[in-house]
Amino acid sequence: MKLFSLRGGLSLAGHKGGTAGRPIRVMPAPPVLHLPLRQHAGDPAKPVVAEGDTVRRGERLAESAGPLSAPLHAPAAGRVTAVRPETAPHPSGLPAETVVLETAAGDDEAPLAPPVEPEAAAPGEIAARVGDAGIVGLGGGAFPAAVKLDLGHHYALDTLVINGAECEPYLTADDQLMREKAPAVVDGARVMAAALGVGRVVVGIEANKPRALEAMRTAAGRLPDGPAVVALPVRYPMGSERHLVQVLTGRETPSGRLTAEVGVVVHNAGTARAVHDAVRQGRPLTHRVVTVSGGAVRRPANVMVPLGTRVRDLVAFCGGLRADPARLLAGGPFTGNPLPGLDVPVVKGFNGILALTADEARERPAQPCIRCGACVEVCPCGLVPVEMMAHIRKEELDDADTLGVRDCVRCGSCAYACPSHIPLVQYFAYAQGRLRGLDVERRNQDLQRVAARERQERMARLERERQEKKARQARRRQQQDAEQQGGEAPRKADPAAAGPVADQGSRTGS
Repeated sequence: MKLFSLRGGLSLAGHKGGTAGRPIRVMPAPPVLHLPLRQHAGDPAKPVVAEGDTVRRGERLAESAGPLSAPLHAPAAGRVTAVRPETAPHPSGLPAETVVLETAAGDDEAPLAPPVEPEAAAPGEIAARVGDAGIVGLGGGAFPAAVKLDLGHHYALDTLVINGAECEPYLTADDQLMREKAPAVVDGARVMAAALGVGRVVVGIEANKPRALEAMRTAAGRLPDGPAVVALPVRYPMGSERHLVQVLTGRETPSGRLTAEVGVVVHNAGTARAVHDAVRQGRPLTHRVVTVSGGAVRRPANVMVPLGTRVRDLVAFCGGLRADPARLLAGGPFTGNPLPGLDVPVVKGFNGILALTADEARERPAQPCIRCGACVEVCPCGLVPVEMMAHIRKEELDDADTLGVRDCVRCGSCAYACPSHIPLVQYFAYAQGRLRGLDVERRNQDLQRVAARERQERMARLERERQEKKARQARRRQQQDAEQQGGEAPRKADPAAAGPVADQGSRTGS
């Protein structure tokens, strides 16, 4: 099929040799699991267990808190020892509500949900099963998958894209998953296509993953309506959702819009496998494949790890550390988030744990901008990073907004290409956060103005009603007074008061 070009981007050293092609290792559950209630975009889940409760593997620990949320299930049988705030797997290191599960020996599994036949099921039934299984985007975004599977009710969709690009250095989790579980990934893609009501499914995999391409093409070829498996150019950031859609379909997603608005929905290859497990087998999401790599790791590996496992335990499963890492990341070296330490848990959105040495981290002091334009050349979004940065430094956020800072996907290409080592992505992340905050403030101010105007109108209406009521009461009193005065009967003469005159007249008349 015809492919379209990607603007800008980088050709990078893969650094994938440490884990590429190595079979996925299955890690047993550690003695204690720490399961944050927020492992997805949206509202944190609400716990349905308390301290002292015993649970079986796969049993629900927390339920969805609303339409943009996802439930949480136990990766192992055990006993809940606490539901308390613990350090979150987030750069801030702030606490987050967490279920602490002390695992038990044995394999006591909760009954699985009955399988759903997607060929006969309604789209809403498939999406509901995916939502009940707690599945979120496993490519790193962690957006609740059921919400994206419901987009067919709101947009005119025609294509589902399965993202198997895995363009970031070091990461090989999706590559190895597609090699080993290609039939499940292909079937999961077909299930999601049925939920979305689309007839076209395309799997995009970078050309430097020949074995994954071969395995996926073989699995797709066994089906009469199997997806098209396409080899993509090896170019970072090919795995960016809107850029992947542009390369595969030629459709450019408008600024501030969703790819669904151009008829395309994108899901990760790992998400497709999880959907297969949930719909065909009734299994909730309790484990995921994570690449553990970097120069500081003794034995890099791709590991099927129980959610809630501490990073320290996962690294120990891979032989521990050779030395203290200069940078510890969840995700890839470009878009991953720094971790506050080894004692944070693995969550659904982690596709990699990287312990990088100082040489790998490329941490160098920033120098003044020389306005060389390298950042402009590599920006895949067609932005002008040097100008946006200049405005952000001056807190001229509206000007940066006009230049399109909200359209930045924070791929890090500009910072990597910058000869002055300016941390451009941090500037843009700051600006996006501040602009979102300003949007909230403006919306709140608008709501306050509307509320104040409505209150004034309400008070004015109540005052008019009081005045009208008083006027009615006054008119009623006047009417009553008039009725009393005008309806009074004339007095009758009292004979006793007439005295002798009355008696004399009486006698005279007689």
